[in-house]
Formats: sequence, C-alpha cells, structure tokens
Amino acid sequence: MTRGPTLALAEGLAAIRHPELPQAVRDQLQICLLDYLRVASAGERMPWSRDAAGLVARLGGRGAAYVLFSSARTDPVRAGFVNATYAGGLDADDTHVGAMAHPGSVVWSAALALGQDRAASGERVLAAVAAGYEAMIRIALAVQPSHFHRGFQSTATCGGFGAAVAAAHLLFGGAGRARRLAETIGLAASFSGGLTQFYHSGSTVKRIHAAHAAARGIEAALLAESGFSGPVDILEGKDGFARAYADAADFGAMLDALGSRYRLLEVSFKAHACSARVQAAIEAAIELCRAHGVRLEDVAAVRVGIPRLIAGRLTASEPRDVQAAQMSVPFAVALAIRHAREAAPGFAFGVDDFERGLADPGVTQLARRVACVPDEEVERASTAESVGARVTLRLASGAEHSAFVPAPKGAASRPFTMQDHAARLRHELARRLPLAACEAIAALVRDFAALPDVGELGRRLAARDAVS
Repeated sequence: MTRGPTLALAEGLAAIRHPELPQAVRDQLQICLLDYLRVASAGERMPWSRDAAGLVARLGGRGAAYVLFSSARTDPVRAGFVNATYAGGLDADDTHVGAMAHPGSVVWSAALALGQDRAASGERVLAAVAAGYEAMIRIALAVQPSHFHRGFQSTATCGGFGAAVAAAHLLFGGAGRARRLAETIGLAASFSGGLTQFYHSGSTVKRIHAAHAAARGIEAALLAESGFSGPVDILEGKDGFARAYADAADFGAMLDALGSRYRLLEVSFKAHACSARVQAAIEAAIELCRAHGVRLEDVAAVRVGIPRLIAGRLTASEPRDVQAAQMSVPFAVALAIRHAREAAPGFAFGVDDFERGLADPGVTQLARRVACVPDEEVERASTAESVGARVTLRLASGAEHSAFVPAPKGAASRPFTMQDHAARLRHELARRLPLAACEAIAALVRDFAALPDVGELGRRLAARDAVS
C-alpha cells in the first residue's frame, strides 16, 4: 500500500521519545499535567462524576489503574472513562482552539490508566502523552471547521485518536511501532462519535464526551494488542474518517512540520469553567466594570463582538441548563458583570457560579439584553490558539464603555507561568489533602519523568495522609 497520510502521521508519532523532546515541550507537558490534576480534582466532586464512578463500580473490572483520588483500582478502560469524566466534564480543561478539542482530559486519562496498569515509567508515559496530544490536535485540524459545522464535537470524535495513540505508544515498540499505531488509529476511527445537539437542546451528554473518547481509545489499543487491526488509510480513505465526518480535509496541515513543530505548545488553559471561546468576553466585561465602577443594575444593554464561527452555537441568551450556560457568551458576560466588583485577582468562575447564576433574575434578565455581533477586528485577532472578544456596555445613564481583549489570559500568547499552574493545583488539592501532601504531589509532577512506575501518582492522590 502507498504510504498515505495515516501512515505518515503514525511514523512521525512513533518516533517521539521523551529525551529528544525540546525543553519547551517537556515544560509544557509538566504544565498540562498540573492543569489536568487540578481540573480532575474539582471535577471529581460533581454529580455526574459520582454517577460515572458509581456505574464503573457496579460494572466491576480488574486491573491496576487507579480511579483518581481513590484507592479503588480497575481495568484501564473503566479507569480512563471515570478519570476523563472528572477532568472533561467541567469545561475547565485545556483546549486547542483551532482543533476545537480538549486534549488533556482525554490523553492524560488514557495514558495514566494504561501506564498504571502496565507499570510504565514516567518517561514512557510523557512520550505517549506528547504523541497523543499531537495526534488528536493534528487530526482535528485536518477536518475543522467543517467537522464542527456538520454537528460533531471533536473532543469526542478526534479524542479517540489521541487516546488510542497514547495507549498504543505505550503498548508497542520496535521497528513495527508505526504500523501498529496506524492500525490502532484505524480501529479508533470506527468508534468515533460525539454530536453537538446539546448546544441547542441541553442535556449532560457533553460531560462524558471526553470520557467516551478516552475509554474507546484505550480499548482500540488493547484490541490491537490482542490481534485486531484497523485500516491504515482510515483518515484519507474513500470511505474513511475525513470523508464521513467532514466536507473537506487538509492533510497537509495535519502533517505540517510533524516532529519539529509541536502543536501541544498551542494549547490554552482556562481561567474559568466555560468554553474557551467565552473567556475573552468574561475578561473584557470584568475589566470594564472594575475600571468604571459599573454594577449590574447600571447596565441597560451589552454588545459583544464575536468571530462568526461561534454565532448560533455559543450565543444563546436563555440557556436551559448549567451546561448550556457554560457555553453561552451572553450568560457568561452577564455573570461576569454581576460579580466583577467583588472579583479579586485570580478570580475564577466554577460550575457552581454558573448554576447560581441561573437562579439569579438579575443575571438571566441581563443575558437577554446581550447582543452578539460579528466583529472584524475580533475575527482578525482570533486564531488557532485563541479567540478574542469586544464588550461594549451601554449604561442606563447613556454612557458607553468598550474593551477589546484579543486573547484571554491562559492563551499561548498570554500564558500562565509554571508557578501559576503549580499554585492553582496546590490550592485545589488543599481542599482534599494536607498541605505537605499537596507539596509532595507538586514535586512528583515536577520530577514525573524520573518515576519508575506512574502508579506512584495514583497512590499519592489516593492517600490523604501520604506526605513522604
């Protein structure tokens, strides 16, 4: 068979070795793990996480993979599902804007679960994670934006590729690794699913999109290990993934500078638990209210300049549930205006803030007065790495104030520091662990590559008094 895009991608991913990664990529992997654990810890407390963990406990499963923040261990497929529910259900996980996907919640859940089950070293897991991020982001970039316009959510559809590649990277080595990765990608493609009707009708299904992708990706790798295979031209084939899931595909973008340009460096980290494309609007609204002493009752109307892509998907002014509120520019801006004056530096909206906002008549009424309009400057500022916003407040007094945020805090162009990420993790873990244990876990993440067995991370997170 002629070497096509799927095999070319697999060859590049198979060649990834942790010692050969640029220092910037190694640092980014550490940041991604800090953020993944922070978000998963917060997500573990959510009701849908209890539902997922309860289901997995009833189903059973044998293995050495940890359910995060618990001494419970199960098989890697089920552990990956639960842990990705924790990390992916909040809408606070890392994001690649151009790919329209959340790689961290999927790829880390898969790599850690299988890595713990197979007693893999930290260095091997980090290489697998790098490969998984690249696979998920690059495949999604090849089919966006038509993939999104056709109603697919790429965390669910392309997430399976990220999880499958990470898992296969751990399972297979040697000269045949590239072909085994391609065969695993071929298997994962048949499990792809994830529709976006929730934007319009509500529901909680998006809470488990990352979980489904993580579980099916691990399953694809285990099936490949057991002797099954998928088509090694699955991405470009006549009846393959791109033809079925998109109107057009750009495999040049998928393969561009593979092995030298790491798309995981373009990942954004969120300040707030809501869509990445909403973050800049929140920031602009808070900035305006603080600068001009604006209170919610002062505001007559709001205009938000947006890129055209999100019109009709993230612009609902009357969200019907918490998930929809987290995906709504009008609601998020109204919520930001409500809380701007009390927001201290580092303030972050959580899911509970959106839930309380739905019960606040002031917030819901203002959201109905937020108009989202295409803005050419916002369009030009929005890239594959971040989405900007312009917010204009018209006050009851007749005054108008406007602010433009080309990229929100946490985007690749305005990153949180490594110290910021470590502090955010320690702050979250302090809700469940003694301070000394939080510091020990932060140190373990810093030295993750040196771990002989990544099961140590599961043990530290499970033991409330584990300090040494």
